[in-house]
Amino acid sequence: MSFRIRDIALPEEKAAALAFIEGSQHYEHDVEPNRRLDDAVAAEHFALLRERMATNRGRIFVAELDGRVVGWAVFFVEQHPVFVTEDQRTYGYIAELFVEEHTRSHGVGRALIGSCETEARRLGLGHIMIGVLASNTRAADVYTRAGYTPYSSELRKFL
Repeated sequence: MSFRIRDIALPEEKAAALAFIEGSQHYEHDVEPNRRLDDAVAAEHFALLRERMATNRGRIFVAELDGRVVGWAVFFVEQHPVFVTEDQRTYGYIAELFVEEHTRSHGVGRALIGSCETEARRLGLGHIMIGVLASNTRAADVYTRAGYTPYSSELRKFL
């Protein structure tokens, strides 16, 4: 499978971005049922992502296969709180990663992650992070194989 990674072309590929958000919502809903599946969630989330991109040196990478985008990764620069040492306070963050089902297990996700890592290095950042739902073992396995290790954990209690 031959694909290429490039920056998203907006507004032309906005529909693909919205489809990736919807795909992520459906995928994650299977492991965390609090994920919204309504018609408005993709547009609302995409608008927030665009705002964060504008203020946090963000970039959206897409994977293109046979002239069609089949996945994406959204990258931002983030800040840890002041209690983290200054040399590790600023970091890259992969806020979104999604690959269409038919192209999974062919290195597309790893290539998208690699593009985010390259961007972090270009910006002089020393590390990069990505979030994963605790019960999303498939994604956690992909990230572990890409060299990511657990950093923190959030616990939840329903009241």
